[in-house]
Amino acid sequence: MSEYLTILKLILPVFATLAVGSFMRWRDWMNPVVEKGVVLMVVKVLYPCLILRAMLQADSFRGSSGAVWAPIVGFGTVVLGFVVSRWLGKLVGIKKGNGLRTFAFATGIYNYGYLPIPLMQDLFGANELAVLFIHNVGIETAIWTVGVSFLAGGSWQDGIKKIFNPMVFALLLGLALNISGWGSELPSPVTSSISMLAGCAIPLGLMAIGSNLFDHIKEGEKLWGARESLLSVFLRLGLLPIAGLLIAVFFPLDIELKRVLVFQAAMPAGIMPIVLAKHYGGQPIVAVRVVFATTAIGFVTMPLWIHFGLQLIGGET
Repeated sequence: MSEYLTILKLILPVFATLAVGSFMRWRDWMNPVVEKGVVLMVVKVLYPCLILRAMLQADSFRGSSGAVWAPIVGFGTVVLGFVVSRWLGKLVGIKKGNGLRTFAFATGIYNYGYLPIPLMQDLFGANELAVLFIHNVGIETAIWTVGVSFLAGGSWQDGIKKIFNPMVFALLLGLALNISGWGSELPSPVTSSISMLAGCAIPLGLMAIGSNLFDHIKEGEKLWGARESLLSVFLRLGLLPIAGLLIAVFFPLDIELKRVLVFQAAMPAGIMPIVLAKHYGGQPIVAVRVVFATTAIGFVTMPLWIHFGLQLIGGET
């Protein structure tokens, strides 16, 4: 029970920061123009610095299998989520043209950034965070190839260009510095600047997300659809976590990657599908329902899954 409460206490500040962002939008302190600027700053500068800092602080990946298996596992778990969610969605009567593709896309993608990063950083430190970022490259690849073609019915080649973004370049640079050992040779003003900028990434990102979510909260009558909401909770917080934990238990992976799988399995749906559904001709309201339902229930289930999963793999704090 004490470990469960420890995890719950780490989750609370994340949701509190989201609430601050919503409050700022309500007060018009973070209007859409300000929010857009904050998001660009986080994605193009602060988040890459967060990745670089983790890579510079982590132990060397030289000779480690984690750098190979982490993106493969990330890709596989998200694609599995797409396939299972589409199959069950169709089974319960969600039809193509009425949100089936959007439902499968939104439910298949777990929150792989702003929720797990602060939790894993506080519990396990830089080594764990570095493995998480490498794992996330596989998720990005799955989203922009299989996911986008899944959502829009288009070619995966159109989406693959999106994989090469500042965050991936920061990861490749950080990994090169980590493996070569040159990271320790960087001047202290450089590493200090990277660290300062990295420290801003998560709180500003969470506030921007909270600000954006407030616009949907104002349309409260649309936030719940019994079929999409209940099925997404069953899948994202019930069935799909079991698949992630089975991989963590039975595959011969490093303990750091096993912990990543435990945390990712526990996460609710990610926020990104709401934006992508708008851009690629999906039905954003379906994605909103998936995100709100899994996030609200996930507040209760996340500590349970994380606590259970860590005990299962012998990876307690």
